[in-house]
Amino acid sequence: MIRLPFGVYINNLIDDIRIFSWQAADILLYYSNLLEDSDDKRSILKNNNEDDPVTLADLKVNELIIKGINEKYKNINWDILSEENVKDSLENFDSKNDWIWVLDPLDGTKDFIQGTGNYAMHLALNFKGKPYIGFVLLPDKNQLWIADGEKTWCEKRDGSKQEPILLHNKKLQEMTLVTSKNHGNDVLRNLIQKINFCKVEIMGSIGCKIASLVRGESDIYICLSLPGKSSPKDWDFAAPESILKAAGGEITNLDNQELSYGKTNFNQGGIIVATNNRKTHGNICCEIKKIIEENEIYPL
Repeated sequence: MIRLPFGVYINNLIDDIRIFSWQAADILLYYSNLLEDSDDKRSILKNNNEDDPVTLADLKVNELIIKGINEKYKNINWDILSEENVKDSLENFDSKNDWIWVLDPLDGTKDFIQGTGNYAMHLALNFKGKPYIGFVLLPDKNQLWIADGEKTWCEKRDGSKQEPILLHNKKLQEMTLVTSKNHGNDVLRNLIQKINFCKVEIMGSIGCKIASLVRGESDIYICLSLPGKSSPKDWDFAAPESILKAAGGEITNLDNQELSYGKTNFNQGGIIVATNNRKTHGNICCEIKKIIEENEIYPL
């Protein structure tokens, strides 16, 4: 059994992060409403990078979460890896601590700007490079998914709870795939076409996609990064992984190997497969790999 750092108690920690999360939801919803006005949009966008935009909402939530953790737990030996801090820092994040918070204050920034509602806040507490406790906040759906290392559940702002719904024992072609809205590519689209899924849902934010698996609305998510191109990062997957695995699902690379966190560039490249059934996950990965090899879709 994993023991939290001395002086940190799981129930109290979840209580504290729950408070911070709903405060973050208020910030995200506030700026989401402002973005509907074109004049406000110009002041909320903090850079001109269309591929990797940053908004004032990203920065405000980043500040809120980091300040909240640091003030509440002043003497705890853990570090915080945040997407926004990595972008701004001139120094590389290099932590030797076993415990590292991994934060994405706004996953799905493009969708946030576009007003689709498919955005999330991710916060995970990793232990020795593996997600242990996780929070995926979906403000537009009034949902906070929490994993305590053993189980996963969802809370609404009023405290009411919802259990995961995982639909098992489907063949690959019977599955509903959830895939990226703003980060797709022709290779992935070709793979999806060859597999011939029962249904394909398009959605932004990895947190939103993994939550859709845990809610039972979809069965599988495939992330395919092209060699030499940009890839998702640790903060995109850490919190979603924690809620999926604690619910009974699985997420690995195509060879059914666990994701590795803490690499120098934080990249989560190649092909990543998430399913809602740990027992059949390995077989699903093998099927996908066979289809890729037979059709020469991706360099394996």
